[in-house]
Amino acid sequence: MQTDGDLRERLADMVAEATDGAVEAADVLAGETRLADLGVTSLGYLRLIDAVEAEFGIELDMTSADSLDELVDYLRLHA
Repeated sequence: MQTDGDLRERLADMVAEATDGAVEAADVLAGETRLADLGVTSLGYLRLIDAVEAEFGIELDMTSADSLDELVDYLRLHA
């Protein structure tokens, strides 16, 4: 598995991709802000969940994807 730093960067990139660039990876990495507060819409969440599940081979629900830190923690426990 990747280091936490690498995992954080990959997930931040995935957020940017899931939102078609409306939320930039740098903004996701900048703090502990909730993804919704950064502008991730419900469609963005669905795209992010699909991408995370496909890449990491886990099942993820929206409550596990509230922030970047929560995503990293969830992947550490379940991937």
